[in-house]
Amino acid sequence: ISIFSERLLKVNSLILKKLDSSIPLISEIAEYILASGGKRLRPLLALSSAKLLNYNGPDKDICLAAAVELIHTATLLHDDVVDKSNKRRNKKTANEVWGNEPSILVGDFLFSRAFELMVDTDSLEVLKTLSKASCKISEGEMKQLIFQNNINTSKSDYIKIIKGKTAELFSAACKAGAIISTNNSDEIKALERFGNQLGISYQLIDDALDYQSENNNFDKLIGDDFKDGKISYPIIISWKKSNIKEKGFWQRVIVEQKQNTNDFSKAIGLINKHKGIEKTYELANSHAEKAIDALSIFKNSNIKESLIEVANVNLSRLN
Repeated sequence: ISIFSERLLKVNSLILKKLDSSIPLISEIAEYILASGGKRLRPLLALSSAKLLNYNGPDKDICLAAAVELIHTATLLHDDVVDKSNKRRNKKTANEVWGNEPSILVGDFLFSRAFELMVDTDSLEVLKTLSKASCKISEGEMKQLIFQNNINTSKSDYIKIIKGKTAELFSAACKAGAIISTNNSDEIKALERFGNQLGISYQLIDDALDYQSENNNFDKLIGDDFKDGKISYPIIISWKKSNIKEKGFWQRVIVEQKQNTNDFSKAIGLINKHKGIEKTYELANSHAEKAIDALSIFKNSNIKESLIEVANVNLSRLN
């Protein structure tokens, strides 16, 4: 959102300051991943939520936005190690360049710096909100690991996973932005709900994009989730509607992890046959509508329109 370009420059400047370390390798790895072209969506949500409620105090919103981005970046470093990923946003992952141990330790360093920034907001509620979110993210990732290769994963378990690993930080960014701006609990809850529903919608679109063979505008390699046997909504839909022969295919490639060269193309074919992408988009749209509805208590403004636009632009990534 262009109106925040100046604020985001301040956020980036503060982040770079916080990456400074007496151990050069820490700064090198942290700067590498932060420079790899992230959308800065989460800090933008924190800034927008504060601005929607007319925040005009000192730079607590900047500290908050930087903390949120550092938490997100730390989780990416750890995720790439867990997933054994070697590419993100068309660049080698940090674990591919420097190895697993340095990546994990730099992730821990970023978490620590994020907590320093939370303290700088002078708000115990912000600290509580982002601490809780960090726990929920870890639980979401662990739940995903537990359900990996489980072809019978239910829709409700899948939604719980993405609420934890993705929606929780969206929600916390919006809620914390509201906390530094107002004591009105209805407004705080509305923005928390907006972030939560947007985050669910965002991850649903991400999971659909993993099965779009022509997609070049994506953070990770297409087919990574399939290769790892991660269960996402397109697969849940396809499995549910598959005939016995098709179920045998899913059993082999997801549960047994026996995959051949053409299996990913076959998986895309089955997902398309059973309208897996279409159904995922419909569910993402439903959550986007709930996100927009959560903003109905706020009067119309440029900031409100911008937040609505974020929800709609997310959906358009699949078109």
